[in-house]
Amino acid sequence: MKTSLGPLQYCWEKQKVNEFYQQVAQSNIPLVYLGETVCSRRRQLKFADYFTIAQMLKAAGKQVVLSTLALLESPSEYTELKKQVDNGEFIIEANDMGAVQAARELKLPFVCGPSMNNYNFATLKKLHQWGMQRFVMPIELSKEWLAHVVATEKPTPFEVEVFGHGYLPLAHSARCFTARQQGLQKDDCQIACLAHPKGLLAQTMDEQPLLRLNGIQTQSASLIDLSAEVEQMRTLGVDYFRVSPHSLSCIEVAETILSQATSDKSLTCNGYWHQAAGFNQIAPQ
Repeated sequence: MKTSLGPLQYCWEKQKVNEFYQQVAQSNIPLVYLGETVCSRRRQLKFADYFTIAQMLKAAGKQVVLSTLALLESPSEYTELKKQVDNGEFIIEANDMGAVQAARELKLPFVCGPSMNNYNFATLKKLHQWGMQRFVMPIELSKEWLAHVVATEKPTPFEVEVFGHGYLPLAHSARCFTARQQGLQKDDCQIACLAHPKGLLAQTMDEQPLLRLNGIQTQSASLIDLSAEVEQMRTLGVDYFRVSPHSLSCIEVAETILSQATSDKSLTCNGYWHQAAGFNQIAPQ
């Protein structure tokens, strides 16, 4: 099993993004996903900028995958998506069926991201026939589900990746909660997400962490940390353990997480992996 670094889910200044990936290039992380997956209004970096970063990472020996939006809201976004798919050099992570269709039409391979509703082997087999090389298990599914899937056909005809560390992407909406919280309209959001580089924490009336608002995306308030489950994942045949970046420290986490249990001491959770409520923290079995 190897480590992967998922796409940056937050809106950072262009300089900070470039500095982040310069450090990634010098790391031992073998697989890197990059691209805007949340909102097309985040214009700090354009596709050409991500493509340049991808080429830099490739030159540093990384396998690079270009990630696409999880929620397409306009014809112009689909036009941009097709340009990303037909980039001529890198495969894409499809986070929407539109991306799957675009790759299929061009007979190009792709990865299915965690926002795709892949809930059974029949669906995964069909996607594999269309060109899927690897899928990232939907974050709400469990080790029992994964064990059943990988046992259905041996050898498993596609690679498996698990979202193992980071803030969970729970849902996407046509509304921008970050803009609304600041009294702004979505179409004139002034890129409010820039002020919240790790999202905006929402709490209950009792001031307990509930959710993390990240533009049109809703995330978990707690950080999922499955580092204690690494040996179990190896037994199941998981190919990649994904670290979803939220700070520069995530590079070091991705470099060491397969060799030791790692946590940044934030409120953590692992419930979904154990077929429980996602926000639960359950002791390794």
